This record gives sequence, C-alpha cells and structure tokens, in this order.
Amino acid sequence: MFTGLSAFPLTPLANDAVDEPSFIRIMERLAASGTDSITALGSTGSYTYLTGAERAKVAHLAVEHAGGTPVFIGVGALRTSHVLANVREAERAGASAVLLAPVTYQALTADDVFELYRAVSENTDLPVIVYDNPGTTHFTFTHELYGRIAGLPGIASIKIPGVPTDPVKAEEHIQAIRAVVPGHVTIGVSGDAFAATGLNAGCDAWYSVIGGTLPRLALGISHLAQGGRTDEATAESERIAPLWNLFNEFGGSLRVIAAIAEHLGLAQHRSLPLPIQGLNKNQRARVAEVVNELGLGD
Repeated sequence: MFTGLSAFPLTPLANDAVDEPSFIRIMERLAASGTDSITALGSTGSYTYLTGAERAKVAHLAVEHAGGTPVFIGVGALRTSHVLANVREAERAGASAVLLAPVTYQALTADDVFELYRAVSENTDLPVIVYDNPGTTHFTFTHELYGRIAGLPGIASIKIPGVPTDPVKAEEHIQAIRAVVPGHVTIGVSGDAFAATGLNAGCDAWYSVIGGTLPRLALGISHLAQGGRTDEATAESERIAPLWNLFNEFGGSLRVIAAIAEHLGLAQHRSLPLPIQGLNKNQRARVAEVVNELGLGD
C-alpha cells in the first residue's frame, strides 16, 4: 500500500463547517482516478483546524467514498491522548493506515517524538506513516531518529521532505535514509516540485498535495518515474514549473490548491478554515491563468 501515488485531498469548508458534499465529490473523483492510495486529514486536509467530531466524520466519509482505494488518515494532535483518540476513530472508520505528524506548540525533543510514535505503535494494529515536514510542524527529524522510530512495530513508511535538486545528491540522500531503516519501511517523497527527482532517486512513494486535486497530472509524473522513464518524468515536472512557482510565491501549496479546487468547482469559494484567508482576487486570477495555460483542468 505504501508505494506509488498517495493523494492528499482538501477538507473544504463552507460557513465555518466541513463542506461534506464537496468533500464527497473530491473523494469520489480521486477514487475514480486510479490513485494508489488517498491520505485524508493530512496538512492539505487542514486536520489541526478541525474538532475531534469533525475529524471523525471526515475519516468515515473518506473511507465510505474511496471506492475501495486504501485510505490513510492523519491523526496528529498536540496531546498523545488526543492522537490515540484519533487513531481509534480511524480504526472505526476502516482506515488502512494512519499518518502521524509530531504536532508542536512547545518545542519537542527527539525523545518526545520517539515516545509519541511508540505510544501509537503500541496501541493500534494499523500501519503507521511517519510524517516529516519541518516547515509545517517545526520539528526536524534526524537520520538517527528515523532509525529509532522505524524499528518500532507497525511503522510502514516515512514521508520525507523534498530531496536535493541535484539527481546524484538526491540519490545519496535516499540511500542514507535507507541505510538506517528496515527494508520493509518505504520512503515517500513530499514537496511536489521535488517529486520527480525523489522518485527518480529511488523513493517508493509520492505523498502528493496536487494529487488530491489534480490526480491525473500527479499520476502521469508518478507512472513515468516509476516506469523508469526518468527523463520524461523530469520534463513533465519542469513543464508545470509555473505551478511550483505559485507555491513559492504565495507562501506554500495550501492556498494555491484551495484556489485551484475552487476554480474547478470542486469546492466553494473561501474553502479554507479561518483565520486562513486564502488568496485575494488578483492572486486567484493568476492561479486560474496558470491552470488554464498548462491544461490542468483534469
């Protein structure tokens, strides 16, 4: 389950509540796309902004409308007891695995994070995906910590940040991680602009922001890279560089992806949880222009 493309859908809101019809529409679209798995309630799914009840509802809707595609559920929270409550809801929903980020307010130590993963691995039979995204969580994993956590029972995959842009350095980076984790633990690249490089360098999976809204595009890159057509995968990623540039220009992928989903009619206007305002009118027009010019309407 932990190879290929894992698509991260938005959890759209309307009037400060989860927009269930739009979420169902997004899920059914992903189910029909052929993506290898779907990760609901990841950072793109705004999980930290939702109540426990909202998260439980989204988890159940995700599995119900995934059409048999494996669904991974994000369970991160500030307190371990809250994480374990989210894990239980994921189990009840029928999730295939859980995605766990070390959510922080007070800075966490390596021992804090290790004990978090140990607590989860000891309290569920579901496979666990390690979420490493220092830009979001403000916690940086070391290779040593990868190795400690990957040795716990039930750890199935590690979602790593973007790899070096140089292909040789990217391959060395992946090999260094593989050297410290068991062979059954897969490595999945994130940071969509780095996906082709990461897959070409030997990553097993792509945990994808754009995959949740533009699955055909993401699957195209994934299939090229994992089919050994590395130059074509790189060329396709470079072709859509204007999209990656928007991520950089507008402070990350979330606001851009929400604007794309709204432009395509997959979510209502202002679909992000407040206080996140989303993009302004001129920025949204830029996003729509890039989507149309690149033919990303799926």
